[in-house]
Amino acid sequence: MSVEIVQIAEQLARERGIKREVVIEAMETAIQTASRKKYGAHKNIQVKFEYKTGGFVIDQLREVVASDEDEIYEGEDTHILLDAALRLNPAAKVGDLIAERLPPIEFGRIAAQTAKQVIVQKVREAERNSVYMEYFDRQGQLINGLVKRVERNNVHVDLGRAAAFLPHEQQLPREHYRPGDRIRAYIYEVRDSPRGPQVILSRTDPRMVPRLFEMEVPEIYDGIVEIKAVARDPGFRSKIAVYSNDSHVDPVGACVGVRGSRVQGVVTELQGERIDIIEWSSDPAVFVCNALAPAEVAKVVVDEEDKAIKVIVGTDQLSLAIGRRGQNVRLASELTGWRIDIVTEQADQAVREQEFEGLTKNFMQWLDIDQDVASALAQEGFTAMEEIAYVPLEELAGIDGFDEEIAHELRNRARNHLMTLAMEKESAKPTVPVDAKLAQLSGLSQEMAEQLSAKGVLSLDDLADLSTDEVLEFLGDSLTQETAGALILAARQAAGWFDEVGKKR
Repeated sequence: MSVEIVQIAEQLARERGIKREVVIEAMETAIQTASRKKYGAHKNIQVKFEYKTGGFVIDQLREVVASDEDEIYEGEDTHILLDAALRLNPAAKVGDLIAERLPPIEFGRIAAQTAKQVIVQKVREAERNSVYMEYFDRQGQLINGLVKRVERNNVHVDLGRAAAFLPHEQQLPREHYRPGDRIRAYIYEVRDSPRGPQVILSRTDPRMVPRLFEMEVPEIYDGIVEIKAVARDPGFRSKIAVYSNDSHVDPVGACVGVRGSRVQGVVTELQGERIDIIEWSSDPAVFVCNALAPAEVAKVVVDEEDKAIKVIVGTDQLSLAIGRRGQNVRLASELTGWRIDIVTEQADQAVREQEFEGLTKNFMQWLDIDQDVASALAQEGFTAMEEIAYVPLEELAGIDGFDEEIAHELRNRARNHLMTLAMEKESAKPTVPVDAKLAQLSGLSQEMAEQLSAKGVLSLDDLADLSTDEVLEFLGDSLTQETAGALILAARQAAGWFDEVGKKR
């Protein structure tokens, strides 16, 4: 019997792709269900398969109680008195579970049908969980399947143990399938549903491209060459950034292969999608220049704070750098993670000339100098008065045509201009009127009175109503705790808060 049951369990486990123990557990559950129907559903029945004896052991479990007057006592079907339990097990204690062997049951037609249903259900649940875990662990990998049917441009794929679904939006443009076609796709997501695991496939996900290169390029599979970033316009163009951990291995050459044999395998799988393979660099300027290939870049200006790069190209390279409908620059921006602004050399020169003219006019006006001197300052890269006012004297004197006397005069004029601006700014601040009685208060200076007025303390009553901490907060470190208290007291006295004998009103 033991051999027969184990063989049946092993055969069923092989057919369904689950463990033998799961099948045995399903059988135990089935016999437990049938036993409760025979002996009573209210009884606590436990079924275990014993490999030594080759049969299922049925036990009734009852909890040991001290007496039949115990609050939890519900009868002999679920509880057993301590005296009776000691006869069965001398080591029994209150709260223990005592197992009593029940005779094996004979399955009738209905009981056998019930047991069969339980086994089928348990095995099906185990099989569903096994399939779900198998494909859940394979998320992010490629898989091959067979097209079963196509409904409303959505493709249903047979994977062998599971059915998969390729939505229309996850298919490449101009791609059509018919039942019986072989298909390779990326496992995008695995969902658990009442009907079983749902495997969602994709052929547009950017992560599919590295998986295809892993199959074609041994250096990537071995970890010698890494794919650092991917940007993709599915069905039209992709860019991948590669890097070699071995200085003797060319990452781009390894991915392209002899006469393009390796990259051609990826292109064929993606229905002719163009693949740009570029070399990754830690220098953002170099990386962006590589990413804009095949366009040639003349110059770049990096703004690390905004993570933006202005790329300057020749007029003949502008359309190539931007690409059709902005595809090339958009993919390069996605690949590098930087915002890319492309301008021609002529446009950049025009902007620079305009800025140069503006700086020259400003310097002429601010420093009262002629155009030649202002142009020389602008050509040296000075853009603000602060730079001229505080630059080392020898650096300013080192400009062609300047000497120490001119440099000293320019610095003084720049500092005077900055001082004039500061004074104009200070005088432009709105002044808050100070109450005459507040300004005459003993111990309160004019500066303190203005500080208090700026904070909304406009009269003696306002000051008298403040706390010591508030006065210290408004006037800063100019007072101590004692002087602040004395100032408040003086304000209250001057405001008439006290009568002739010194009592508060």
